[in-house]
Amino acid sequence: MTRLTGSALRVTVFIGENDTWHHKPLYSEIVHRAHAAGLAGASVFRGIEGFGASSLIHTSRLLSMSEDLPVAIVVVDTEERVRAFLPQLDELVDEGLVILDDCEVIRYVGRTDEPGKTVTKGKKSL
Repeated sequence: MTRLTGSALRVTVFIGENDTWHHKPLYSEIVHRAHAAGLAGASVFRGIEGFGASSLIHTSRLLSMSEDLPVAIVVVDTEERVRAFLPQLDELVDEGLVILDDCEVIRYVGRTDEPGKTVTKGKKSL
C-alpha cells in the first residue's frame, strides 16, 4: 500500500496537446515514465485556453483555428523522488514549462477492497 503524507514536492509540466515523443503523445510518455520511476501518481489536465512563450493563444472555442490546447501534467511525491525524475523531464520537454512547488500531502493511500490489501486492476483469479 502506498502512503505519502507530510512535506512533498509537486512538479507541474505545461506542454501542448499535440507535442509528441516518438510518435505518441508527450503527456502519455511523461505519465508512463513517472509510473516506471515508482512515483506516487501523475495526472494530466487538458486546458481550454492558454498561451506560452510563443504568445499564440490556443483555445477550444468552436470558431478557433487552434487545436493544440494546453496540457498540464502534475506529479506529487517526496522531494528526493521528484528530483531524481527531473533528468527524464529534461530529456522529454523541448518546449514547455516545468515548475516545482513545495506542498504538504494530507493523506494519500492506495485504494483497497479489504483492510490491508491493495486493489489490483483487471480480473481477479479464483
